[in-house]
Amino acid sequence: MNASKKRWILLAVAFVLPLALVATWAASAGARLAASRGAAHEVATASVANDAYCTPELKAIVRRVAGACGLLEGAGGGRGCQPLQAKKVAALSGSDFNAIFKPLAHRAHLVQFDASRADLDAAARQVVERAWGDQRGASFFFVVSRASPDGDEQYNEALSRDRAKAVLDHLDQRFHDEDLKKQVGLLWLGEEFAQLTSDFCGWQRSRSGPCTRADINRSAFIAWIDCAI
Repeated sequence: MNASKKRWILLAVAFVLPLALVATWAASAGARLAASRGAAHEVATASVANDAYCTPELKAIVRRVAGACGLLEGAGGGRGCQPLQAKKVAALSGSDFNAIFKPLAHRAHLVQFDASRADLDAAARQVVERAWGDQRGASFFFVVSRASPDGDEQYNEALSRDRAKAVLDHLDQRFHDEDLKKQVGLLWLGEEFAQLTSDFCGWQRSRSGPCTRADINRSAFIAWIDCAI
């Protein structure tokens, strides 16, 4: 190969190599940009979902219940709140109180009880355990129990209290978690406050089949709430 051909080859390499490197760098940068946009979109989507789920109203309820019903340090964890306390804690009408929890429909469960009973049947125990296992990093597990208004008001208050405690007792017996009473907040409402409408029959329930307003209020709403407070 003569000197002239070598010079042309060297010139060609000198011209093509930078172009190839630039093309490679551009492709790599484009891939990184696309990945970063995807990650940003995922973060934004998660943030929007969290914002929609953890409304200011729900956060306010979480803070009030956490303080008043025993979830915060030094508050006597697990002691619970009764109806008059619940009204004060919520500072809302019953319908507004219930509406705040509707965004939780996809992860909350309703544990149902027989009339005048506070013991968990086999299906209810399974639902409690399943709900407890769905923590996803959350700090507070709410148990909001009710009674249908088909008996004496004071009796129904005690009945809803016993239903809330039945959930806590089962968790304690099943999991033996030392931190349980610092995580579980009990709110028993009796028949006096925030009765559920039959619309809640469409939520995840421990029982299938027909469901009336009376049925759905013989229940305990249970869910982890992972809103930062």
